[in-house]
Amino acid sequence: MVTRGQLRVYLGAAPGVGKTYAMLGEARRRRERGTDVVVGFVECHGRKHTEEMLEGLEVIPRRTVSYRDTLLPEMDAEAIRRRHPQVVLVDELAHTNVPGSRHEKRWQDVEDLLRAGIDVITTVNVQHLESLNDVVEKITGVPQRETVPDAVVRAADQIELVDMSAEALRRRLAHGNVYAAEKVDAALSNYFRTGNLTALRELALLWVADRVDDALQRYRDAHGIRGTWEARERVVVGLTGGPEGEQLIRRAARIAARSGAGDLLALYVARSDGLAGSDPASLGEQKRLVESLGGTFHQVLGDDIPATLLAFARAENATQLVLGASRRPRWAALFGPGIGATTIRESGDIDVHIVTHSRIGRGRRLPVARGGISAARRFRGYVLSVLVPILLTSVLLPIDDAFNLVGDVLLFLLLVVGVALVGGMGPALVTALFGSGLLNFFFTPPVHTLTIQSPSNALALLVFILVAMMVSSVVDLAARRTRQADRAVAESQLLAHLASSPLAGASALDDILERFRETFGLDSVALLDDEEGQWRPLGVAGAEAATRVEDADTTIRATDQTVLALRGRALAAEDQRIAGVFAARTGQAVQQIRLARAAAEAAPLAEANKLRTALLAAVGHDLRTPLATAKAVVSGLRSPGVAISDPDRAELLETAEQALDRLTALVGNLLDMSRLQAGAMPVDLAPTDADEVLAQALDALDAEPRSVLLEVPDDLPRVRADAGLLERVMVNLVANAQRFSPPRHPPLVTVSALQDRVEIRVIDAGPGIPADKYDEIFLPFQRLGDTDTSTGIGLGLAVARGLVEAMDGTLTPEETPGGGLTMVVSLRAV
Repeated sequence: MVTRGQLRVYLGAAPGVGKTYAMLGEARRRRERGTDVVVGFVECHGRKHTEEMLEGLEVIPRRTVSYRDTLLPEMDAEAIRRRHPQVVLVDELAHTNVPGSRHEKRWQDVEDLLRAGIDVITTVNVQHLESLNDVVEKITGVPQRETVPDAVVRAADQIELVDMSAEALRRRLAHGNVYAAEKVDAALSNYFRTGNLTALRELALLWVADRVDDALQRYRDAHGIRGTWEARERVVVGLTGGPEGEQLIRRAARIAARSGAGDLLALYVARSDGLAGSDPASLGEQKRLVESLGGTFHQVLGDDIPATLLAFARAENATQLVLGASRRPRWAALFGPGIGATTIRESGDIDVHIVTHSRIGRGRRLPVARGGISAARRFRGYVLSVLVPILLTSVLLPIDDAFNLVGDVLLFLLLVVGVALVGGMGPALVTALFGSGLLNFFFTPPVHTLTIQSPSNALALLVFILVAMMVSSVVDLAARRTRQADRAVAESQLLAHLASSPLAGASALDDILERFRETFGLDSVALLDDEEGQWRPLGVAGAEAATRVEDADTTIRATDQTVLALRGRALAAEDQRIAGVFAARTGQAVQQIRLARAAAEAAPLAEANKLRTALLAAVGHDLRTPLATAKAVVSGLRSPGVAISDPDRAELLETAEQALDRLTALVGNLLDMSRLQAGAMPVDLAPTDADEVLAQALDALDAEPRSVLLEVPDDLPRVRADAGLLERVMVNLVANAQRFSPPRHPPLVTVSALQDRVEIRVIDAGPGIPADKYDEIFLPFQRLGDTDTSTGIGLGLAVARGLVEAMDGTLTPEETPGGGLTMVVSLRAV
């Protein structure tokens, strides 16, 4: 039997990280150790350093396949099997073979080689994994048609991640070490953007981490290892659904964070009998908190809470367990050590943290006991307690010879149980006492008297009464608990709904009022606001709602100024608590609506005040400078005592014209900023050719042919934009790029299509801007430390972004590889 070969996979986050280079390096090391290594298929993509690594390695010649009158090279798997080396290198595992090949995919050829006993070293990128294919497409916008099943890669004996930071990979591209020079700019602008590479890198790291975790768990299972291995910190926090849960979660999150890459797992142990031991709304909030902190929430069944906690922790290979200090009163320790102490005693090598909180020693309040049987059922029970014993007696008298006293007692006991199920304890006791009298008078010797002759008969009647009383009390208690449980479930669901429902907007208020009306079966619920003695409805649910407090059957205060006016049935005492919760929630919704309105009214005022302040500061100098220059020139020209030559006169006039042009541009930007702030900028969106707009912008700048480099593909789609506004945006961006670009590195303007968007990138190789300052460059009236006040008042980029957003586009800055700033204008393609 042939031993299956071993598979080693080099996994990368993106092309160019060095997977093939690492694979060839491993092949050379094995060859030096005497291993028979051949190259089945390696694609160098014209990379010089990769080609150098191939030197000295035996290469199996590729076979040629004819497809559509074209000869295409493919890996010759049959030749590799005949050669049968110890190790073969096979690049690009996800590659699709040319139609007509033995297998559709290269990974299927690799499976054949492994079955033949040949070890295979291969490469694959994370975007080619089947499970991540759609995620990668959403991130990069580029569909990947060649995929490999995750199971194939996971089954590898060794997986090695070839990692590289996004910045390092972009530098490698910029230096021409990945693609040819003519492809670099397009690659940097599209697939190899920093955000894309960072996301792909994270996907690769997580996928490999999960695979390593699976391998560790398989090893532990195979060797029967149940102890904790601290290969990776995992912190489990035990939750009860109580108010201390948030404190425990945050403490556990800090413990996990201190370990660097620790995992956070929250566990709630529910009782297997289904009885709720927690507040569902509070537990839901804690679940959301755990997930917001990057952890996972788990719920398991178990009656032995310490054992369940520890079993879960060991199954997850957890290293630490966080529990809250007991909420039991101190005297309860007399009856048992408690969950915390038991868990510590049984934890073994798992560290247990007991966290103190404000609820220590304060157990949950017991629910108030209330009747479990309705008045109608109890009335029916009392009727049955009189009629049914008489009916049973009339049935038993004719056949009394067929039964002894024990049989009669059992039948009457069954009757008591039935009445208890209908009417509860009171009717059951009446049935027991009345039935015992009937048994004594008609069936206990001497009959037709209340005298009991035999002590055993007296004992039977006494036992009958006691058993009947105990059974009826148990049935009545069960009915009480059932009704309480039903009400508790209904209240929990209602509170969970109220806690999870959003408060923003009038629709939330209407939803709360309608839920209030439905819950208590009311005709109508109205929220009335007291405005200087006049009641104004803020929200209404139901028909014929009260418009004044005087018209309501019941009122509940929601806030100092608002009242809930109820029409319909009167609320019972047990309903007041939930009604109070509704009132409080309604009050919160009203406050949210008022705060949202106040914020909406204040935001424009704050922005206008901020703009006004900045404008005054800017006008104090930047507008005065060109005015002063123009006035000085005009005054000099009008001075009768100064002789000015024609060349000097022309120079002075040119200076005045430049100053006035600068002033015109400044005033124009101020007007545009004002229109944008007021939402009054006229925008005429229409299909527009981006290349024509760029040409017009360069003409407006009087740019020399070599002062700006332009790259526009021939098949570029049109964009939905206002041609005039887009031209002004490009003039602004290109002028900025020209200003900051070194003399020998002119700005580069590239245009590319990405899914349903067209991106115009203005790239300069200047000093650049720190990434944490990107948002500041779009603020009005600032130059981010630029002290050159001759170029404007800091409105250019603010206006440019406003114009782009008015065209339903985006303007974002990026770092230029090698240094500098890239401004990206993204518009919708048509």
